[in-house]
Amino acid sequence: MNVVPVSPKLIAIAQWLLLTLLIGGAAGSASAFFLVSLDWVTKLRELQPEIIWLLPIGGLFIGLAYHYYGQSVVAGNNLILQEYDQPKNTIPLKMAPLVLIGTLITHLFGGSAGREGTAVQMGAAIADQFTHVFKLEAIDRKTILIMGISGGFAAVFGTPLAGALFALEVVYFSGLQPKSIIWSFITAYVAHYTVLLWSVSHTHYHIPQVPEISMSVIFWVVGCSILFGFASMLFSRSTKFWSLIFSLVTYSPLRPFIGGIVIASVVYAIDTTKYIGLGIPMLTGAFVQANAIQDFAIKILFTSFTLGAGFKGGEVTPLFIIGATLGSALSVFVPLPLALLAGMGFVAVFSGATHTPIACSVMGIELFGIESGMYIALACAVAYLFSGSVGIYKSQILGGPKMKLYQLLKLKF
Repeated sequence: MNVVPVSPKLIAIAQWLLLTLLIGGAAGSASAFFLVSLDWVTKLRELQPEIIWLLPIGGLFIGLAYHYYGQSVVAGNNLILQEYDQPKNTIPLKMAPLVLIGTLITHLFGGSAGREGTAVQMGAAIADQFTHVFKLEAIDRKTILIMGISGGFAAVFGTPLAGALFALEVVYFSGLQPKSIIWSFITAYVAHYTVLLWSVSHTHYHIPQVPEISMSVIFWVVGCSILFGFASMLFSRSTKFWSLIFSLVTYSPLRPFIGGIVIASVVYAIDTTKYIGLGIPMLTGAFVQANAIQDFAIKILFTSFTLGAGFKGGEVTPLFIIGATLGSALSVFVPLPLALLAGMGFVAVFSGATHTPIACSVMGIELFGIESGMYIALACAVAYLFSGSVGIYKSQILGGPKMKLYQLLKLKF
């Protein structure tokens, strides 16, 4: 009996398909657990608002955990980008539980942070473990990291197309392999549907009114998008500023402890908790009622201070809130529908802070529908151009027409 040899290409394809199922399933399951846990701690904090006075203790715990057990993973998303650009060591699996616990503590006691960073770090840390299991080459490890980023992002926001594109776009100028594109998309969808299989739902948004295209509408969209770009830059610079300030505290566990005291005191002084935590009610509210013009700036201050002090979480949901509340506030002065302005700001500020206009445009279409797609894409592109050269990921390699334009005009902002 003759045995027909199996093509090495088929074996390789089968291996990568298996990896997409393993990574997507693991990232999706981890994100589902994270989302359920995050919802639980948020509800607990809302029922017991006085718990915010324990934020310094929670911060001290996070600081001690990373100081004594997590020095190798404290860089978070920047470590993932560093390993992608110059692969050296497998990302330790302990990144996943450390960032998960740190983020839940941050939200439980009232820090202002997001969730994307946590999901991406869990996804990448889990994915990178398969590098040794499957004995992959260094160049294939880059694809593995992209798959981890893609799965984590898609799972936590319920936007598989945007998740796949975000993973590719955020590392684009560090180089891409064609096969990374295919596996990024498949992993994103596996992770997304894994979350749905766990019966975990996502927040839904709606833009009920979209104006017909005209020169005046384009004028207002571009003008508002420039402001969204400046808001992106302000957030990125503020986070960097507070990180530098807290670096003056030489014993790192004391940074979030001190930061927690300040945040709790300020929340008590202003007598509102609307700017802390994940802030989903504030985000959804921006689509139905105009925000005060100061809301976006206060959210920038709270979140940049929280993250700069060393608390854990992500930047993206706060960026959503900053953009949506700014767009909502502009509706008082700008003759465009409130929900459209909130939706444009939602993704445009994110686009500018992460230098990922394509992924953000697609995310806007996934979240708000194709009807507003042209305005969403224009807002993301303009905000990206006006957001400066510093983003939320200091290890991200930047290039392209934007950076060439800055160099030509000798701009350094």
